Amino acid sequence: MNIIDTDIKDVLVIEPKVFGDDRGFFFESFNKKIFDEAVGYEVNFVQDNHSKSKKNVLRGLHFQKSPKAQGKLVRCVRGEVYDVAVDIRPDSAYFGKWFGIRLSAENKKQLWIPEGFAHGFYTLTDDVEFVYKTTDYYSPECERCIKWNDVDLNISWPIPDKVLPELSAKDEKGTPFASNLHNFITV
Repeated sequence: MNIIDTDIKDVLVIEPKVFGDDRGFFFESFNKKIFDEAVGYEVNFVQDNHSKSKKNVLRGLHFQKSPKAQGKLVRCVRGEVYDVAVDIRPDSAYFGKWFGIRLSAENKKQLWIPEGFAHGFYTLTDDVEFVYKTTDYYSPECERCIKWNDVDLNISWPIPDKVLPELSAKDEKGTPFASNLHNFITV
């Protein structure tokens, strides 16, 4: 496994070693020992999630506030997405900064998004399947959503001109980054 640092401390890209031949491929998608060494502490995943989306769907920017903050190990197993992590740790030098990367079934890359980040993705192809592990259980009372197009964050989503992404009713109600400050946690 190749562990790649990003522009934001603690967010990591994980690139597996893929063994392929004319029959197909094999790769180790998760190894707890290697993963824990890469992040520098023991991570316990408690839930796996799997979503399917058509092209032009945007999910996020989601986070869970304390005491149910979630770390996520995400990957795209079918199609391609543009995945974004936003640092919402008020004491971080990267507070309000974001990192984006294309994750696809083809490149097999994963993104580690620790507690203290909001997360979202935009689907670039049809029939996207996206899977992720979380460090805490889903908690509706702690779930929050930041507007995907918040002007303070200024995320460069790869959305074609004059196209509005499809959002869930919940994501339509996302609130501005600045109005969420009381929900952010110090990790």
